[in-house]
Amino acid sequence: MRDPNRLLPFYAEMADIHARCVPDWRFGQLCSNFFGWLMSEKGIDLFFPEEDEMMKYFREYMDVLEPETEKEEKVDG
Repeated sequence: MRDPNRLLPFYAEMADIHARCVPDWRFGQLCSNFFGWLMSEKGIDLFFPEEDEMMKYFREYMDVLEPETEKEEKVDG
């Protein structure tokens, strides 16, 4: 059995990224858009990645969507 203690940190990070990057998206939009990207761009079946791998993909996806103003602030700051 997988360690259930892995879940809360995963969901906390996911919620933090969601709130920072796409706060206007409903949870269903977030999942649908992310999972669609995962399949079409990465060729990954969402059933198989463990949480650490899924978070790696989620971070990558959100970096692709990051608003240009935030990217500019990172460069300038």
